[in-house]
Amino acid sequence: MAPKGSQRTVNKIVAENRKARFNYEIIDTFEAGIMLTGTEVKSLREGKANIAESYASDEGEEIWLINSHLPEYLQANRFNHEPRRRRKLLLSKREINRLRVSINRGGMTLVPLKIYFNEKGRAKLELALAKGKKLHDKRETEKERDWNRQKQRILKTG
Repeated sequence: MAPKGSQRTVNKIVAENRKARFNYEIIDTFEAGIMLTGTEVKSLREGKANIAESYASDEGEEIWLINSHLPEYLQANRFNHEPRRRRKLLLSKREINRLRVSINRGGMTLVPLKIYFNEKGRAKLELALAKGKKLHDKRETEKERDWNRQKQRILKTG
């Protein structure tokens, strides 16, 4: 028998939204649980998920993850889940109210940054409160990235 905890993956990133940091200015981040079915968890453990085009929305007293793609688990046959279904995010009432105020007053949006498994083996979503960047901000970010790349090349060559 294996030692306790050796079979679990610790902080394994399953899916990451890499474009989010380019398209949005991240104001604050939150860790939220995701309400998943069994086949969705198994699909996540295989490392197959896509949150690049997804977003979070507040509806009523809850926050939902919309348009995320968790492919079907192949061994589940007829008990499979719908790949693009809406998933409820698990946050405290206090956090939900804080997010709702920021979204409604500040004109901000909720963007998922990554899905990962924590040390207890539970699937978590890193959610960002973000503001959209303008085109000139994106250009500036790109210029800065290129300049940093050039600096590294110059330093490397001597």
